[in-house]
Amino acid sequence: MDLSSTFRFRSQSLTTQIPITLIKNPFKHHQLHFSTKFNTKPKSTTSLIVSAKKKTPIEGVSHELNAIASYNLDFAYTRRRVRDAFSEVQLQLDHCLFKNAPDGIRTEEWYEKNSRGLEIFCKSWIPEPGVPIKASVCFCHGYGDTCTFFFEGIARRIAASGYGVYAMDYPGFGLSEGLHGYIPNFDDLVDDVIEHYTRVKFRPEVRGLPHFILGQSMGGAVTLKVHLKEPNNWDGVMLVAPMCKIAAEVLPPDSIMKGLALLSKVIPKAKLFPNQDLAELAFREPSKRKLAVYNVICYNDQPRLKTGMELIRATKEIESQVQEVCAPLLIMHGAEDKVTDPLVSQFLYEKASSNDKTLKIYEGGYHCILEGETDDRIFAIHDDIISWLDARVKKIILS
Repeated sequence: MDLSSTFRFRSQSLTTQIPITLIKNPFKHHQLHFSTKFNTKPKSTTSLIVSAKKKTPIEGVSHELNAIASYNLDFAYTRRRVRDAFSEVQLQLDHCLFKNAPDGIRTEEWYEKNSRGLEIFCKSWIPEPGVPIKASVCFCHGYGDTCTFFFEGIARRIAASGYGVYAMDYPGFGLSEGLHGYIPNFDDLVDDVIEHYTRVKFRPEVRGLPHFILGQSMGGAVTLKVHLKEPNNWDGVMLVAPMCKIAAEVLPPDSIMKGLALLSKVIPKAKLFPNQDLAELAFREPSKRKLAVYNVICYNDQPRLKTGMELIRATKEIESQVQEVCAPLLIMHGAEDKVTDPLVSQFLYEKASSNDKTLKIYEGGYHCILEGETDDRIFAIHDDIISWLDARVKKIILS
């Protein structure tokens, strides 16, 4: 099983949905394919040519929407326009998370400038009026993904159980400012997350309540780094298919890694990091896998060179520090996950020094267990999260 595939995974959204009424033919997964060519003619420098093929049109939507979906998503203002254009379509998407979404949840979207001057997209889901809030749950999304889309349905279910749920898009992802898919420094990203969620903890509706953090896939690496930087500031850490260790056998040979490291310093933003398209392995249910094309603002291209190197560096650091994980810990993983290795979750569970730790491996589960399994399995996994939260909140109240 391939753990390090996480950093190579072209996240087709850990959040997507599609209406059967919009489908005339089965959707085909769309992505940008890059070809690279080195000019070997004798010159003082070697030139690098990168060409991108056109995006495959999304079936079942108008030419106008397809034209909008094909916009260059490098910049936040374009991603925001694309998301706005698809908002009505997305409301009709056919997925159990949305067909069965609890009513009465209060949502809020806003932008805030962080200390680095970047405009960050933020969202919250609060229980309906009259329902006491037990704690806050802060979410860290996966690579290439956003804090909306599928997570909308997940957040509503957690909020309906009495929790204030908060999420943000990392710089360069979703609706936040920054070059799309670009992580020049993983630690800066982690600091951005800490800064935002520190503000969340002082919001009137959750001030003084327990605070939990939930990370999925690459968001698991973000979550672990957040916890390791502030080990006493969270009442519990929840990880779903976390990216926290890369197996040496799946990394490129040392000679290639050295070349990539050099290139990442010269052309850090180039979309040239070796990767494998694992979208087919992310969702176990084919009907849910077909919905991925509607996550129109996710990052689907090859990883940028600096991004790939930063993800490798971050996971190596986490691997060397797992014994320092000390918060109450819930780890959840699909047994058949080929994107991140469940054996690594077992490694984390065994090495973490937490006195209160739980590992749940779901038989037959793929990478996206929160949204890509059968309806019954999805709801059962959400219930496991809520039950774990309820038990920890009760323990805190009684202590």
